[in-house]
Amino acid sequence: MLFSYVTPHRGRPHPVRVAALVGILALSPLTALALDFPLTLGQAQQLAVARSRQLNAHGLAVTAAREMAVAAGQLPDPVLKVGIDNLPVSGTDRGSLTSDFMTMRRVGIMQEITRADKRQLRAERYDRSADKALAEKTAGIATIQRETAIAWLDRYFAEQMLTLVTEQVQQAKLEIEATEAAYRGGRSSQADVFAARTALAMANDRASEFQKKLKTAKTTLARWTGDTSDIALAGKPNVDSIGLDQMSLETSLAHHPQIAVLNRQTEIAEADARLAAANKKSDWTVEVAIQQRGPAYSNMVSIGLSLPFQWDQKNRQDRELSSKLAMLDQSKAERDEMLRAHIAETKIMIEEWQNNRERATRYERELIPLARERSRAVMAAYRGGKSNLNDVLAASRNELDTHLQTLQLQADAARLWAQLNFLIPVDTMNKDMP
Repeated sequence: MLFSYVTPHRGRPHPVRVAALVGILALSPLTALALDFPLTLGQAQQLAVARSRQLNAHGLAVTAAREMAVAAGQLPDPVLKVGIDNLPVSGTDRGSLTSDFMTMRRVGIMQEITRADKRQLRAERYDRSADKALAEKTAGIATIQRETAIAWLDRYFAEQMLTLVTEQVQQAKLEIEATEAAYRGGRSSQADVFAARTALAMANDRASEFQKKLKTAKTTLARWTGDTSDIALAGKPNVDSIGLDQMSLETSLAHHPQIAVLNRQTEIAEADARLAAANKKSDWTVEVAIQQRGPAYSNMVSIGLSLPFQWDQKNRQDRELSSKLAMLDQSKAERDEMLRAHIAETKIMIEEWQNNRERATRYERELIPLARERSRAVMAAYRGGKSNLNDVLAASRNELDTHLQTLQLQADAARLWAQLNFLIPVDTMNKDMP
């Protein structure tokens, strides 16, 4: 029997609302799902985004920073001050609050008057932190979409490969039956029977290997989408085009989520530098106190004003400002370096993606037909008594290996496509993606 490859059906899936999928997964998280509709790549990404706890964490970080921005823009809380001044501790008036004219019970309030520009800068600093948290959330969405797409594609190609190997197992069983019948009829040798049985054992072992790969792929996809292992996958998306232009990569990747995070970090460093410059101007503190003395003496009111004396600015405030400016330059340098790294990595991925597609096309157009014709020629020679069963089995294995190598090249190209296509998050709710 010759090995034959059957192209799997890739029809368009029936549409389904992601909310229904999330609801079903939430209602039966521990039971296997047996749904009538196939799971598309876009729906898997929607599921992954909807059930991500990390994105919720980023949202809470945004809320926390916004709340702190409001608080940072306010004046510090006033300080209530109470005390006793000049209490006698010796003599006849010892411990008396009213006998000595200098003894006073004091109640006062102190308020630091923070400069308005400082309060505004502190609020802006937290606003920039909120912007960074938003950028991190966007980067998180891109990562989820990218990793989910890779997991979906890994499972898709693992299923295709397992289908091929399973077909070989079935054909190896038929080969054993035919060889044993020929041996009983004196048309074949016992060595041929052992060769056929060996081929079946090897096919079963290979099937076990691909079953393990499929289980791993399903587990990885379930890490993002929940228990979707029993949901059939729809046809794979078009992985032959990407939305990146090699001639304008620097412009395109300037909007990369990780670069956006570093841009927000640079804005935070700028806010810190402005705040350090503002700290070179001291804040005033005002204090008002009422002092009550004994009944024979008049009460008093005290008013005070304090101002920190920045007597060593060159070693304190100037050093702090210099530190913040250095951190700002550091943030800019890290951003520029990451942009260069992303550009280089993306160019390499594009070249690998193109090369894998070209090789896969060559396999489909040239190597697979050649392997098929070789199998037919060897089979014809075997039937004519000019070849042995080992040659037939070797040709069949070669044809299978050629098909598997083709699928592996397609899988590698698809993984690179996912990494390139989801560098920036896409709207899977509105994007026409199967």
